[in-house]
Amino acid sequence: MKPLTAKIAYKPVGLALSLVAGALASVVSRRLWRLFSNEDSLPDADDVDVDWFELLSGAALEAAVFAVAKATAARLESAGIRRAIRNEEERGEPT
Repeated sequence: MKPLTAKIAYKPVGLALSLVAGALASVVSRRLWRLFSNEDSLPDADDVDVDWFELLSGAALEAAVFAVAKATAARLESAGIRRAIRNEEERGEPT
């Protein structure tokens, strides 16, 4: 893959990976919350009946899962582009 082609492919690939990572993070955070709290959904910040500890615990769990998903997607994206460029250089194709 030529460097210009890699730059052009970087944005759509990144967008697709981000969408998939966000969807997976949402599922994982809901399942983890269900495992820890025996409730089906994360607490809603607008619900005044939810105590602070439960609200902040849910927010911290969700943020941690999303941060891991975001970092994973970024690493996969850059590694994939780098691998594509390196494979073409090894084959001796002009860049």
